[in-house]
Amino acid sequence: MCPISEVRQREAQNRLHHFEVLAGTERNRLPRADVCRAVKEYSRPAAGKDTTRASELRPPDVLLKTVCYLVDDVAACPSRQPWTEVYSFVFDRLRSVRQDMVIQRVSGPECASVLERTVRFLLYASYRLCGQPLRLYDPHINDTHLQESLSWLLECYSEGQHQHQDEFQALSLLYNLGSPRALQHALELPHKVRHSSPVQLALALNRAYMERNPVRLLRLAQRLDFLQACALHRHLLSCRRDLLLLYSHGHSSRNCRFPIQKLADILSLECSLAAQLCQTHGIHVNGDYVVFSKGSFTESPSEELQCAHMHKLVDDKQQDLSLSNIIHGIA
Repeated sequence: MCPISEVRQREAQNRLHHFEVLAGTERNRLPRADVCRAVKEYSRPAAGKDTTRASELRPPDVLLKTVCYLVDDVAACPSRQPWTEVYSFVFDRLRSVRQDMVIQRVSGPECASVLERTVRFLLYASYRLCGQPLRLYDPHINDTHLQESLSWLLECYSEGQHQHQDEFQALSLLYNLGSPRALQHALELPHKVRHSSPVQLALALNRAYMERNPVRLLRLAQRLDFLQACALHRHLLSCRRDLLLLYSHGHSSRNCRFPIQKLADILSLECSLAAQLCQTHGIHVNGDYVVFSKGSFTESPSEELQCAHMHKLVDDKQQDLSLSNIIHGIA
């Protein structure tokens, strides 16, 4: 998984990650590498550096085995904590895998298999690490690499039939709700793919989003599986804001009392969080009821309100799914 020349170089420079260190040598001045756990790190191309030496490039089958190792033995390992560090390590090593694929112009099923696991990992990370400090997790960088991997994967699909194409065409649309480009791509898919259940559901959600129909969107979201909900989750805060704005106009009356429990069910939130969201937007909560007023609604939520606190819709879908099965696409 890592060229021996890089292993020796990083040993000498004391640049081994502790996930790669040979057991029993951790306290050495220069810890030794466990060659079964060392993984080639990402190296930014530099002027004058030869990045195409065959001895340093891993063939496609080794790249896929490397990704499987990163998923099963690192990302999904309960003893690897904190998960922000796990993410940082796996993110870098997956980036190195894609770098090797670009240099070798890898294509076909093995390329798709690597990219599928990469996309699932980055989607899961965008949900799990939502709200983490920027020094530990940068959502913009994660989004950039996720979009690049998705784009490459969809390009692979255009070259032939693949087993998981329906799943990832739907994930692409859900992640990019409201994007004209993503919608056009979905509408131009082959008939069989476009009319598959995942893509049809994603199209319905996208239509509800474009029509600013948050009630329908949240109702349709109940039908998503866990990874699809991860793809959607970054849109949920704005969707809930739109719903409260809609209700602030539609139920604006001094005599109208809207049950907080019913509103929480519509928003897919706990009652306490639904009340907090209402108060953040200037909506008065009186005991078990909400009093809507179009004059009191405030558009911009406070910084105290974080998407990470409102993951119930996504959390409920994970249930007993293991991270390994999620990333490998095993139902």
